[in-house]
Amino acid sequence: MRLRLVLAVVGRMLRLFTVGMVGPMGLAAMDGAWRSFAVYLGCGLGGALVGTVMSIGYERPRLLHRSEAMGIVAGTWLATAVLAALPFCFYGLSFWDALFESMSGLTTTGATVLVDFTLYDRAFFFWRGLIQWIGGLGVIALFLVILPRLGIAGRQLFFAESSSAPGDAVSPQVRDAAGRLWLLYIGFTALCTAALMVAGLGWFDALTNTFGTLAAGGFSPHGLSIAGYQNPAAEWVLILFMHLAGASFPLQLKVFTGQDWRGFFKDEEFLVYTAVMLACGVGAAAVNTGGLPGLDALRAGLFQSSSLISSTGFASEDFNLWSDGAKMWLLIAMVVGGCAGSAGGGPKVVRHIITGRLILREIAQTLHPRAVLPIRYNGRGVPDGVMRAVVTLTTLYVGFAFLFGLIYVWMGKDPITAFTASLACIGNIGPGFNEVGPMGNFSGFSDLGTVLLTFQMWIGRLEILTVIALLHPHTWRSLRWQDPPPAARAGSGPRG
Repeated sequence: MRLRLVLAVVGRMLRLFTVGMVGPMGLAAMDGAWRSFAVYLGCGLGGALVGTVMSIGYERPRLLHRSEAMGIVAGTWLATAVLAALPFCFYGLSFWDALFESMSGLTTTGATVLVDFTLYDRAFFFWRGLIQWIGGLGVIALFLVILPRLGIAGRQLFFAESSSAPGDAVSPQVRDAAGRLWLLYIGFTALCTAALMVAGLGWFDALTNTFGTLAAGGFSPHGLSIAGYQNPAAEWVLILFMHLAGASFPLQLKVFTGQDWRGFFKDEEFLVYTAVMLACGVGAAAVNTGGLPGLDALRAGLFQSSSLISSTGFASEDFNLWSDGAKMWLLIAMVVGGCAGSAGGGPKVVRHIITGRLILREIAQTLHPRAVLPIRYNGRGVPDGVMRAVVTLTTLYVGFAFLFGLIYVWMGKDPITAFTASLACIGNIGPGFNEVGPMGNFSGFSDLGTVLLTFQMWIGRLEILTVIALLHPHTWRSLRWQDPPPAARAGSGPRG
């Protein structure tokens, strides 16, 4: 792995990321918050300078190795999280709390350490929401649009953070497909913002909550999340758009551009995803009411189930106060997760489908050892390599969630807080139960606990294997600063 190449590309991406600080700068100027204006201006200029220094001497690579692709993806997430955290430090957060908040935003987790929301201005909440929006589909699209201009094929990087589950390729023309995904993402953002404004929210609340919705992130400028608005119409709007945020964007692109208008009805993953969301929402509402739920109870159940299965993390009620039976339905939604190719987190629905079919095949194979029983998904056979990757990722996901949960219990947290916090961070879900419930926060963790939770969000967004592969001895043995000069590679240099 050529470290100079990785750092140079990360530097260019970091420099590009600083453009986003123009938004909170403009809002701070509108509000006359000149100290905040200076903070974002200084952080933007500093980030641009660091990115420029990192990218000095960049040359277009003829070939990008897999370890380098993974290093660029992981490094970009980490570097942008550090840069995004710097403005938060000027608002009084410690560095580790600020990094937790920015990583939570960029990975679209939605977990927070904020306690008193009245301490922060609109520029703070705009930046906090914007980094979530960028971290949704935005970063994926940047990899596909910007990096080809640097001489790097977008597909070489897309594998490093995409699901290993089978699915439709975005398009043979990567840049064209990424452009259309961007238009879909921006279009949904505008539509959701407009709908929330019609429902009664002001433009700022509508826009910042839309950032958290389309990114499946869940950051809201209100301290009580969506529950603070007491707006049923807005909740119905958000149920729809949260559900879309957790669905495959390439699939939606096919449906809404007319390539396959029946795509939603033919895609196994979307059908299972929708069925689980409805079952969990109705189930939780029925348990809460002790029978057939009314419209208000149904809205509350569907809102929470849609929020958790898509990993958005918004809350229209404090479901921490719900009965254990209702919370079990919500836990199912948390564990299932969104669809591959979406902004949603969690293990992904398609992995559950393939894992379930693999288990059923193994049972049948026990009874009929010589039978040839292929596993099919959406009418196509699933290669053994994909099944192996799915089982590996699922095992790592469960193992890491359990391991870190044990660590938090050892640190003094009660088991429900510890294990749901671990699950919420590695699955990029946001809220858990008890101390880290929807109206709670993660400020009660020690600095070490905050660092571990931040690490979980990072590896969870990168789907764990990317980070583990970078820590493998083979990667370290191949580490070098850059390629040797051509003469040295050809053996024509001076001999000692």
